[in-house]
Amino acid sequence: MTAEAAGPSTTDPNPRTWPAQVPLADLDFWSGPQAAREAGFAHLRETWPMPYYPEPESPLEPGPGFWALTRHADVAEATRRPEDFCSGRGATHIPDFPPGFGEFFGSMIEMDDPRHQRLRRIVARTFTPRMIKKFSDDVDRTAKTIVDEVAERGSCDFVTDVAARLPLRVICDMMGIPEKDHRFVFDRSNVILGVADPEYVPQEGGGHIEALLTAGAELAELVKGLAEFRRGTPIEDVTSALVNAEIDGESLTTDELASFFILLLAAGNETTRNAISHGLWLLTDNPDQRRLWLSDFERYAPTAVEEIVRLASPVVWMRRTTTRDTDLNGKRVRDGDKLLLFYWSANRDDAVFADPGRFDVTRDPNPHVGFGARGPHFCLGAHLARREITLLFRELLARLPDIRRVGEPQRLRSSFINGIKHMDCEFTPTPRA
Repeated sequence: MTAEAAGPSTTDPNPRTWPAQVPLADLDFWSGPQAAREAGFAHLRETWPMPYYPEPESPLEPGPGFWALTRHADVAEATRRPEDFCSGRGATHIPDFPPGFGEFFGSMIEMDDPRHQRLRRIVARTFTPRMIKKFSDDVDRTAKTIVDEVAERGSCDFVTDVAARLPLRVICDMMGIPEKDHRFVFDRSNVILGVADPEYVPQEGGGHIEALLTAGAELAELVKGLAEFRRGTPIEDVTSALVNAEIDGESLTTDELASFFILLLAAGNETTRNAISHGLWLLTDNPDQRRLWLSDFERYAPTAVEEIVRLASPVVWMRRTTTRDTDLNGKRVRDGDKLLLFYWSANRDDAVFADPGRFDVTRDPNPHVGFGARGPHFCLGAHLARREITLLFRELLARLPDIRRVGEPQRLRSSFINGIKHMDCEFTPTPRA
C-alpha cells in the first residue's frame, strides 16, 4: 500500500492507495488549520472519494487499513446496509479491540441486530412522556442557571464555563448522579475521548490504553454503585427506570447499564458541548446570521440548530466493517474491509448542500448526517441534543446578545471528535436575572 500524489490509478478500479497531500491517518492533520481539512476533503470528494489509508499509529496491533468514505451518497448508502457494513466489529475505533472492549465503551453503537435492537428498545421505552417532560424542564432551568452564573463577568472560557456544563449536568441529572460527582464524570469523559491529547493523558510512556481503561472502570463503578442503590430506593431518573423496570420481559444488566452511561457521556455530553462551542464560533464569524437569528429567535431556531450541527459535525466519523464481498456505489470492497464514514466531509458535499461552507441559519432542507445517517444507529438522543442547543442559545442571545469568541480556540487532538477544549469569549456584563 503506497501514497500517491496525484489521482488514483486508472488501471486498478480499487487501488489501495491514498493521496499524500491529504494525510487522514496523521493526527497532525486533524490538529492543524480547519481550512486545510476543508480543502483536503474537497479534493477527495472531487477526485478520489474513496481512498484507502493505512491505519494510524496505535498501541494495539495495526490493521491493514481503511476505506475513507467522503461523499454524502456513500456515507448514506453504507449506513442503509447494516447487513453488508456492520458495527459489531468496531464503530468508534480504527484498530480492532479485544472482544468486549468496544462494547464496554460504546454500548449499543458497537452492536448489530438483534442485540443492538434489544438494547435500544429497552432504553428508548424507558423515556416515558412524563420523564421527557421533566428532562425538558430541567434543560430550561439549567440553561438559565449557567448563563446567570457568567452574566456579570464580561468574559469566560465558553467551553468549560458554558458549553460543557449544560449537557454534563443534564446527563448526570438524568442518571441521578449527585452534583458532587459531576467534576469526576467530566474529567473521566475527557480522558476517554481525549486519550490522544496531552492535556488529558500524558503522551510519554505509552500509557494510553491504561488511562482509557482506568477512566472507563471508574465511571462504571460509579454507575454500578448507583444502580445497586436505586434497586431498593428508586426515584424519577433513568437509572431507577432501567434497573427496576422490565420491558417485554427484559431489562439491562448492571454491566449493560454501565456501558450505556459511558455511551451517554460520549454521545450526549461531548458531542453536544462541541456543537454548542462551534455554534458560538460560527455566530462570531458570521454577524449577519447572528443578526438574522436575533431578529426572530423562535422562527429561525429549528434551522439554525440543524445548520450548527451540520458544520460542527461533532463526531467526525464512524467505522463499519464489510461482512461479505460487495459493491458500494461502484467500488468493490472485500469481506473484512474497514470503512470510515466521514460525516464531517459528507456534511460539506456540494452535491447535496449549495455553498456548503456557508453558515446559513435559514438552510432548508438540510439533510446533514451530524447525528449519523438514517439507519438503525441514528442518534437516539438527537431530540434532546437539539433541545439543549436551542435552549442554551435562546438564553445566551437574550441575555448576552453580543457574546463572541476572542482569540483562537484550542482544539482537541483527535480525528474522531471535532472538539474544542477552550475558547475565550467576551460580552457586555449584565446583572443576574
